[in-house]
Amino acid sequence: MASDVECVVVGAGVVGLAIARELARAGHEVVVVEQEAAIGAHSSSRNSEVIHAGIYYAPGSLMARLCVQGRERLIDYCATRAVPYSLCGKLIVAVTVDELDVLDRIADRARQNGVTSLVSLTGAEARQMEPDIRCVAALLSPGTGIVDSHQLMLSFQGEAEAAGAMVAFGSPVTGIRRDYGGLLVSVGGENPVEVQAQVVVNSAGLFAPSVAAAIEDMPAHLVPNPYFARGNYFVLSGKSPFSRLVYPVPVPGGLGTHVTLDLAGQARFGPDVEWIERIDYSVNSSRLPRFAEAIRRYWPALDENRLRPGYAGIRPKTAGPNEAQQDFLIQGSDIHGVPGLVNLFGIESPGLTASLAIAAHVREKLMNSYSVYLTSSGTARGK
Repeated sequence: MASDVECVVVGAGVVGLAIARELARAGHEVVVVEQEAAIGAHSSSRNSEVIHAGIYYAPGSLMARLCVQGRERLIDYCATRAVPYSLCGKLIVAVTVDELDVLDRIADRARQNGVTSLVSLTGAEARQMEPDIRCVAALLSPGTGIVDSHQLMLSFQGEAEAAGAMVAFGSPVTGIRRDYGGLLVSVGGENPVEVQAQVVVNSAGLFAPSVAAAIEDMPAHLVPNPYFARGNYFVLSGKSPFSRLVYPVPVPGGLGTHVTLDLAGQARFGPDVEWIERIDYSVNSSRLPRFAEAIRRYWPALDENRLRPGYAGIRPKTAGPNEAQQDFLIQGSDIHGVPGLVNLFGIESPGLTASLAIAAHVREKLMNSYSVYLTSSGTARGK
């Protein structure tokens, strides 16, 4: 016997919970199915917790547009819901004269993305802010900050549930097929069940490609191969010399070994990029010497003995090593032809910053679907 529900959201990470909140507050019946025993068990709780300004992403991309929109929404949300955050700011530093052109390109891209708050600094001006930094010039991003990602997810969950949504843990999706009136979702776990849904949003993060591959009639060529890019973090023991985030100019494959802070002021370095074949959250301690070498480029006084393994996260990539950076991939039925289905692939950084904007984008995509759409009154119907 199948249970009927209007919307099923697969995945209780920060983006899945934001989508559930968005749909539930719009009057829709929502069930979130999560294979783990808690919210945010993977990428959402294993990241830098940075509120990004939208500086680096390709102009016109979903990453750029949703990051800039999402940052404004996120800051307002945190301020009005007492979610801990801080706009501590960020310095992007050029260590050598050869890197000055890179700073100029970063500033130009930021302007194209609508980020107008960057301030160009001389090396001396940057050292007035962060005396331990070595650089010849820097960009200050006053709109960059940090947020308590777990409290943010709890807030999203609470508001979704207050609006009538339900979160089912220990509930892996084993298959989805088209059925009369919508989509039939097979859910495993201790009490397997089939759920008849009119709308399904696949926001399973690292597992989104495998969920999509289990959808009957989903075109196989539209399901990206999953690539796992582990990011190791090393924590600095003792008092941090920095009061802001510090990023070197970007390197191929990532943003370099940068300094982030938690809300208690503890400094951590990372993430790096380590391509792995399967999900593994152990920190690769052998990478510490290369971390120290990279850090000393802009912080020569580093005492390597103060670094200790912190944690690791994994980016849900849709492009592998030596391939160009991919944009967020958000597929509606206009792309894959499965009515009522939205797939989200490659929602890595800045997914946390963009989460509220992604949620609004998904709801709009569902409302504009060719075959099944959500009306503003909270009912689903076929066109």
